[in-house]
Amino acid sequence: MTVARRELLLLGSAVVGLVGGIAPMPVFAARRRPADGAGALPMPEPVDTLPAALPVQDPARVLMDRGWMFYEGDVEPAPLETHDATYASVKAGNARGAAAVDFDDSDWQSVDLPHDWASFQPFEKTANVAQGYRARGIGWYRRTFRLDPALRGRRIELEFGGVATNATVWVNGSVVSHNFSGYSAIRIDLTPFARFGDEANVVAVRVDANAMEGWWYEGAGLYRHVWLGDYAPVSIATDGVHGDPRRRADGGWHVPVTTTLTSIAPTETPITVEARLLDPQGRVVATGQAQASVPSLDEGTATLDLPVSDPTLWSIERPTLYTLHVRLLRDGQMVDERRVPIGFRTIRFDADKGFFLNEKPVKLKGVCLHQDHAGVGTAIPDALIGWRLERLKAMGCNAVRSSHNAPTPELLDWCDRLGLVVMDENRQFNPAPEFRAQLEWLVRRDRNHPSVILWSVFNEEPMQGTPSGVEMVKRMAHWVRALDDSRPVTAAMNGAFFNPINVAQVVDVTGFNYYQGDYDRYHQLNPTKPMTSSEDTSAFMTRGAFESDPARHIASSYDDEAASWGATHRIAWKKIADRPYVAGGFVWTGFDYHGEPTPYEWPTIASFFGIMDLCGFPKTAFDIHRAAWVDDLPVVAIAPHWTWPGREGKPTKVMVLSNAERVVLRLNGKTVGEAAVDRLMGNEWTVPYAPGRIEAIAYRDGREVARTAHETTGAPVALRLTPARTVMAGDTEDAQAITIDAVDAKGRHIPTANLMSRFTIDGGAIIGVGNGDPNSHEPEKGNQRSLFNGLAQMIVRPDTGRGRIVIRATADGLKPATLRLDRLGVVPRAQVPVAAGDMDLRDWRRSERQDTRPSPDFAPASNDNNGWAFVRAGTPTPAEAAGYRVYRTVMTPRHAVAARGGEIRFASVGGMASLWVDGKMVAEKRDPQPGPLVAPLAPGAGKRTIVLIVAGLGNIESGLLGRVSVRDR
Repeated sequence: MTVARRELLLLGSAVVGLVGGIAPMPVFAARRRPADGAGALPMPEPVDTLPAALPVQDPARVLMDRGWMFYEGDVEPAPLETHDATYASVKAGNARGAAAVDFDDSDWQSVDLPHDWASFQPFEKTANVAQGYRARGIGWYRRTFRLDPALRGRRIELEFGGVATNATVWVNGSVVSHNFSGYSAIRIDLTPFARFGDEANVVAVRVDANAMEGWWYEGAGLYRHVWLGDYAPVSIATDGVHGDPRRRADGGWHVPVTTTLTSIAPTETPITVEARLLDPQGRVVATGQAQASVPSLDEGTATLDLPVSDPTLWSIERPTLYTLHVRLLRDGQMVDERRVPIGFRTIRFDADKGFFLNEKPVKLKGVCLHQDHAGVGTAIPDALIGWRLERLKAMGCNAVRSSHNAPTPELLDWCDRLGLVVMDENRQFNPAPEFRAQLEWLVRRDRNHPSVILWSVFNEEPMQGTPSGVEMVKRMAHWVRALDDSRPVTAAMNGAFFNPINVAQVVDVTGFNYYQGDYDRYHQLNPTKPMTSSEDTSAFMTRGAFESDPARHIASSYDDEAASWGATHRIAWKKIADRPYVAGGFVWTGFDYHGEPTPYEWPTIASFFGIMDLCGFPKTAFDIHRAAWVDDLPVVAIAPHWTWPGREGKPTKVMVLSNAERVVLRLNGKTVGEAAVDRLMGNEWTVPYAPGRIEAIAYRDGREVARTAHETTGAPVALRLTPARTVMAGDTEDAQAITIDAVDAKGRHIPTANLMSRFTIDGGAIIGVGNGDPNSHEPEKGNQRSLFNGLAQMIVRPDTGRGRIVIRATADGLKPATLRLDRLGVVPRAQVPVAAGDMDLRDWRRSERQDTRPSPDFAPASNDNNGWAFVRAGTPTPAEAAGYRVYRTVMTPRHAVAARGGEIRFASVGGMASLWVDGKMVAEKRDPQPGPLVAPLAPGAGKRTIVLIVAGLGNIESGLLGRVSVRDR
């Protein structure tokens, strides 16, 4: 079986072609394994389908994630010792050191993207606390590729989705970008720098990850995708399609479509823009055309409008997506296209009644998210991003805040499909030109996503209550609205709400970070201003721990600890739920994250804030929010587990969380508690601990609707491996989390197991490990990990092609576990091929024509940058009077060639020629007609001088007519 991921969306029974619309996605994470009497794994049942493929919006773009060479540390170029060297160093294409085209990276590490080199680092007390005690430093990446000569004249674009943190990019030895944000894409027009045919292109990136934009773990390196696109001379600009459905006053709908066009054509060019709207079944429901003329080396726009009579609306419960297919026609032929998922929905924030989606009130049940996961850091595979969001959806979450930066675009794709609304947040609070460009890029990139409902221009800025801050926000909000007037602008404020001058006066929705005691006062003083909690809670929990131990940096999971500025999960949500004028809230945070360890520091290396831990394993907070947030399914849960050897007879607090009407608590068959459900605060009893079975039964209208139980478990006898899915895509891109736990003789999960487990894998790779312990310093790479309070996790990536993935887990004294997963024969997404490792000798000095044969020692005088021409291999000398020319270059062979020797290969030399290396002749070409020349290159390190003396006959082109390269033997 072979499945094309770019053509099929697979989930459950849904199979929808990407050529059409996009169907709503079922949320398989919502199915929870029924209780087995021991408190089964707190994860959903594994499924036997692949996750849905994300949309292919731009078919002209190809991934360039494979084949990067990486070096951790800086590379200092050799000192400039001569005037000639200094002169050359500042010329275009003549970058030095690791940025040089001919730099030898053969002994660097080969890596695939996404890549976060900080996630490989040990934890060090001397490293930055906010960044999770991991050294970040400086690193280099290089990538070599070739472009088909047929692409000459087309627009070539390179995009880095995100580089942590500050980056300088060179292409073919020329600096093409300086980027000072780890969260904004770097887009580079390669067209003027591109080389075609045999001549390879070299991209070099220096990443300074010592630079920090945040006070949390930010990772290091090329942690998002890299894309290479080739486009017609007149084409659609990247993020150039804006199609935002609008509802008319009469209830009808239309889609205004604006297409930004760009041109490298030599003259102004007339074009036609054609738009089609496809419904979820792929049927065309509206079409339109517009004419435009695009100036050379400039941009143009085309606008049109698509009327739509009665679309199916996008909602949290049914996230229905349409496809806006925009084609660019030139002389009647399609030259470019985009397929943009869009959704029909209305959003409105009301000062008294909160948020409305499609004119229905919706309380925002949200979480704040950093891009970070155990084992992989910020380099989260696309499928794992989706898995994390599915966990949130299963909890009843309906909203996500990208804190505090532009999210990876795949997160928004998943939110569109899963039915999660998003507060999209800008990183830098600064209206200077560079940061304005970052803000506008964010809006252009994300404004088509129906999931995005708010633009946040900043988070917690000290200038928020000053005239200067107001002036800054005025400008930023104005630029946002100029690009998208359909969504309100907010700012996540942590104070200054009552200052005479504050930024809430110039945004559409006031965002409260904490300060929950001021909700009522603010609403009374500002009765026409909509408001939401943009951040709340900041409660502390250690997963699986139910007794605080400050000396060991452990926080109880009974939801009784919170930061001084925050509140427990239950109290924070009650303050929001009880006030209809507060649109909703965003819990800090959905998942634990590396860095910002609070309330403890070293040896703590991660946060305690998460509703789930670093691995996505639920804490008690997960069930607290399920009980408060899930309406369509019955919920009942118990905390704590019921395995407490040595506590017999001691009073034990038992929490029951439910969304039913009434709960009964039983211990070993005897009722020990019964009460009407308090859905927000939960129900609590104190029960003398006795081994056995504790069970909660939930009732509604006098009828049992759900039950759950924990049992006291025995000693561990075996390990167990539980996947999220029983199938994976054989494309090396898919990834999933595998849970490791220990079970007793009855097969029951042991919540107290803390033992080392070791792993092997065939048919795939383990790309990260974790266990959710915020105090653990175990490596997050490798093939072993301790269980922490019963659980550990590995992140697995498949090999290519159809087959099996076999994972084995062992632990001392326990029966091992074996897991077999089907690896489907999926067609991988196309990747830009890596060029062969030959070294190109591109740049030469060429003498003036000489009447007599010169010596191989003939060379330009020191500091002579005018007497000898600078020429590139492949540039012929026009026919001229017979004579001689000397071509000289200096090269440093790569390590393998220096050690073993190699050969110099001239694809085509015109004229008779002799080749000299370090003053010794190594080859001759006696035929004056163009032809190849190949010669051995003896071993030897350091600089080597290559001289080619060419005798031209005067009636044919002569010189270096083709590529010159050095090949390893």
